[in-house]
Amino acid sequence: MNAHPEVSPTPSHWIDGRAVEGAGRSIDVVNPADASAFAAVHEATAEELDTAVAAARAALPGWSATPPEDRIAVMGRLAEGLTRHAEELAATITREMGAPIAFSRQAQAGFPVASTRAAIAAAETYEWTETIENSLVLHEPIGVVGAVTPWNFPLQQLVTKVVPALLGGNTVVLKPSEHTPLSARRFAEIATEAGLPDGVLNVVQGTGPVVGEALARHPGVDMISFTGSTRAGKSVSVAASGTVKRVALELGGKAAHIVLPEADLDFAVTRGLAYAWGNAGQACGAYVRLLVPETRQRAVIEKLRAAAAEYPVGDPADEATRVGPVASEAQRERVDGYIRRGIADGATLVWGGPGRPEGFTAGAYVRPTVFADVDPGSVIAQEEIFGPVLVVIPYADDDHAVEIANGTVYGLNAAITGDEDHALAIARRLRVGQVDVNGGPHNFQAPFGGYKQSGNGREMGRAGIAEFLETKAITR
Repeated sequence: MNAHPEVSPTPSHWIDGRAVEGAGRSIDVVNPADASAFAAVHEATAEELDTAVAAARAALPGWSATPPEDRIAVMGRLAEGLTRHAEELAATITREMGAPIAFSRQAQAGFPVASTRAAIAAAETYEWTETIENSLVLHEPIGVVGAVTPWNFPLQQLVTKVVPALLGGNTVVLKPSEHTPLSARRFAEIATEAGLPDGVLNVVQGTGPVVGEALARHPGVDMISFTGSTRAGKSVSVAASGTVKRVALELGGKAAHIVLPEADLDFAVTRGLAYAWGNAGQACGAYVRLLVPETRQRAVIEKLRAAAAEYPVGDPADEATRVGPVASEAQRERVDGYIRRGIADGATLVWGGPGRPEGFTAGAYVRPTVFADVDPGSVIAQEEIFGPVLVVIPYADDDHAVEIANGTVYGLNAAITGDEDHALAIARRLRVGQVDVNGGPHNFQAPFGGYKQSGNGREMGRAGIAEFLETKAITR
């Protein structure tokens, strides 16, 4: 472990129900607000990964034979544990990846509890066995699931994989992002305290290209569930292909928020900016393309200027901060590069711009930015920036709006603001996995996943459980 006096001594891995320090190279955990390394973990060696997979395989017969109601009871206690430790988890995630503490309480720690309870509700009514004419159809666990999760919503993305997999009777080897390893390790401890048997959930640390791809290749793993960039998802698919294991991918996005001509602009702008800049724009489903009627772009821009002033950048530990740093210095440089590219390509800079915000000489801070008059084919309108950058794109009519919205390689989600019947008609034409109409409350039971290069498979609710099950037909 690196010699930082403030480094936490947390052991790196969780294998077969116990903490394991690990023998691989040390990876610093860096607070993006001040670039300080406050902890470190060890990257899993090949032997440690083998041990974790072996533990999951050994635990599989017992856990898969456990009655569904008993698995549900354990997950219920897990939800209670996540609730009890919510403040600790929120603070850990804020320190790991920079989300403002108020947002961490609400979303980073709050959403996982809601997701867990929604998965439990789905499992309580799931038909594990059904009869179709003269066939008995069984829905059985796939086996050992390898879960690879990202840094932007580290606990929520973990829960949407691990909890449904466990409810379905699978065992899991989890590889969290190397940027946010501590919240994942703490989750394993809380799950064990809830009564999860040894070996059912194992956590190994490390980078995606090393440990993530080794997990995808491992012959003892029956399925890989991956959330991350489209580029990394392609690598995971290739690594998994050698053993023909099932692969579920939740990848990038470039969500369009279509503001219809009749929409309330104050509502559309307030909601749109909140979803574009929340979590510093580091969300695959962020509404980063604001599509507005050509005749209303000027009015929208003026409202955006006023709304943007309500998003001061600040220390993520400050209760009043709405936009903290992005997750790392590398991410700051990436986002800043896209902002400079937008200017170079001729987009109109409405708010923000390149460089750190005034008063911030260190830390992974960027200036929340709005561009207008954006060409829908330009780089900033096509590529996933993963930062607080909103692009405003004018459109001529419904057909043009749909063409622009569908005109990227992504198909994760979209939003529409306007008359409900009009919005629903547009929603049916969009090639995306989910559409938010007029800010409908988030539904943790609804399936979540993408079309096109946003991935495949679905998470959340009943669909999320089905993703981790095999189907067997016994015909009599």
